[in-house]
Amino acid sequence: MTVGYRNPFLASSENPIAHGRCDQQDSTELTGALPRNNLEYGNTLADGDKQYSWLGPGHFGGLISGTYPDGGRTIWSNGRECIAKLDYETLEVLATHRLPDEYGPEGASEHADWLDAVAGLDNLAGDEAVLHAAGLAKRFLTGLDGVYALLDCEHTLFLGRKQAVVAYEEVDRGDRTADIRERSRWEKPPGITGAFVGVNMTNDGRLVLSTDHGWLISLARDFSDYVAVQLPGAAVDAADHCARMELERGNTGYGWVRTSLCCDDEGGVYVNSLDQTHKVVWNGANFSFAAIDGAWSSPYLNGTGAGSGTTPCLMGFGEDEDHFVVIGDGEPVVNITLLWRNQIPDDWERLPGAASRRVAGLGPADMGDKSLPAIQTEQSITVAGYGAMTVNNEPKSKPDWLPARAARLLCFFLGHHKEFTPFGMQKYLWDPETRLFRQAWVATDISSPNSVPYVSRGADTVYTCGTRRGQWTIEAVDWSTGETRGHWTMGDSRFNTLGGGVYLDEEGRVIFGTIFGKVRILNEGY
Repeated sequence: MTVGYRNPFLASSENPIAHGRCDQQDSTELTGALPRNNLEYGNTLADGDKQYSWLGPGHFGGLISGTYPDGGRTIWSNGRECIAKLDYETLEVLATHRLPDEYGPEGASEHADWLDAVAGLDNLAGDEAVLHAAGLAKRFLTGLDGVYALLDCEHTLFLGRKQAVVAYEEVDRGDRTADIRERSRWEKPPGITGAFVGVNMTNDGRLVLSTDHGWLISLARDFSDYVAVQLPGAAVDAADHCARMELERGNTGYGWVRTSLCCDDEGGVYVNSLDQTHKVVWNGANFSFAAIDGAWSSPYLNGTGAGSGTTPCLMGFGEDEDHFVVIGDGEPVVNITLLWRNQIPDDWERLPGAASRRVAGLGPADMGDKSLPAIQTEQSITVAGYGAMTVNNEPKSKPDWLPARAARLLCFFLGHHKEFTPFGMQKYLWDPETRLFRQAWVATDISSPNSVPYVSRGADTVYTCGTRRGQWTIEAVDWSTGETRGHWTMGDSRFNTLGGGVYLDEEGRVIFGTIFGKVRILNEGY
């Protein structure tokens, strides 16, 4: 199948934006390496088999730059306390930019303090471990912003903070070892409400951002002009919903718009609101919601009332291929949901139980157990070709005293504790001949507690951060069959992705952000 869309205004690399490309598929054509190990016991990596760089709290992702004049690259990372720039080859920290205290709940922290926090996640047990994780969640997740980011072709990093879009660049443009500075910021004008959530880039090189109140903004990269509109239904429902979530959940990721957005190469912008998926068309001057321009809004199933927790992504790009937008819906047992991206075929009949005729496929992520009352994922659907896969983020058990809204901290911080470890990865496959979306496989022996998986189409392998025997691992699973292809044992909670993604660098090496830094598995570890 045709490779996904690469935006020429992003950095020329495999990972210039969260989820890899503007289509947000979390997949690559590169051939990733496989572990050389016993399938049961894996490869326990020695220090010489991996690179690790400590950066401080909250450095979940890492954006790879294009090449500089000297031929080298960098990796940019945004965390709770600083923006960091690393040497691409060594992961050596080249520069950091300390963020204002408003972005970190307690100001700068000490390395030793965080080491103690990691030790607690590994050494404590039972309720004591849960309370420790809850304390860390408060420090990590309360007021978290700037999760979604992108790096453009001029080595400028863009983040959507709560109330402003911020651009960071090097003091000496073109020198990859130079210090980082805040170039400029664009404060939200009066009338545009809510905190920034998603960021992407349209095909003409403009930033496109969303707020949790349902605003959509097109912003020039030099911040010289903008266009802003509200999604259909936002003016009526969004502010009240966010206020209610603030009271009920502390609004930790449960806005009217919860996740980022994706873009195609023709101006299409795709975003999920509380119970609808929207295609909005950017024409270079304005956003259109008009059907004549190809725009649409479609409801999706939302039995929980919390909406979709996944960033939409695209499937299908060639002229002879079927084109979809893919989401996880809001049902108690989440469905991988395909929606026709452009015109719905004339002879298409509405699927039984579907929320609209635009829905082309519903794949319940029950992990092979039809009796499960609930199963959710906080990770975007991983797509490669006509395949779409999700993971189980529902903890195996929950203490009776723990509020339901806090349950996800068990998988995020304590997924390696066997009483909480969730199991299951499930893939569905679209058949363009029969036009059916069917289960391809389910792997019930693999755990992916909180990571965003990533597919190497060249190796026919999907990678994710898992856990075995109380240690964090990187799992390699056959994309076609769901069978394990081996794993690397990484170690203690320093190697927990905490909701971040695994991806491949330009040479096909596994690299990922962790709870406190960046890690790469070296060739010796394969």
